Amino acid sequence: MIHDRLAGGLIVSVQAEADSLLNTTETIALLACVAERNGARGVRIEGAARIAAVRRAVSVPIIGIVKRAYAGFEPYITVTEREVDEAADAGADIIAFDATLRPRPGAVSVAALIARIAARGVLPMADCADLADAQAAAARGAALIGSTLCGYTDATRGMMLPALDFVRAVRGCGAFVVCEGGVASPADVGRAFAAGADAVVVGTAITNVDVLVRRFANAAPRQAE
Repeated sequence: MIHDRLAGGLIVSVQAEADSLLNTTETIALLACVAERNGARGVRIEGAARIAAVRRAVSVPIIGIVKRAYAGFEPYITVTEREVDEAADAGADIIAFDATLRPRPGAVSVAALIARIAARGVLPMADCADLADAQAAAARGAALIGSTLCGYTDATRGMMLPALDFVRAVRGCGAFVVCEGGVASPADVGRAFAAGADAVVVGTAITNVDVLVRRFANAAPRQAE
């Protein structure tokens, strides 16, 4: 089972900034292969073309998302059934979606997204911002609960990340708990598992080379010139 393959392991989010030189399907697939070869138990990939390319390249489970902004709405991570179908068609094993209680285009509900994902034979992962999101998603059948949106909504902005208090709080929801967001070091990974996470996602600290280079470059004297 997919849960068993991910349990106790690292999931690497392989995404690139829109204008990055890394933002090609071939490069994302290569980075996913590097992650798998070095111990990642799963990968999180954005976009149908990139999911499909990674599906051909790796054997570990893929958490697929499709980011698409809709005018007048804040959620943008797999927010309608259209994005669900794109990720499923591309070969995702798990589809993550914005499970906050904020409005979505067409008044699509969390329950409807979970049902659509399950109908495609894929596991639903709820990207949550707070305990209310997690409880509602778990009650409606989300197989995985992630702390992905903690700190990224108006109500949670500024909270300390990784969201270990969230992880502790959702342990009783009955779903597979994924700590995601703000995991910046191996020590953070250890703390997340100690807090009760079933799996941990690391993204920027491993695969966002653009951000990493800028951080180091900004600490160098020549950067100020």
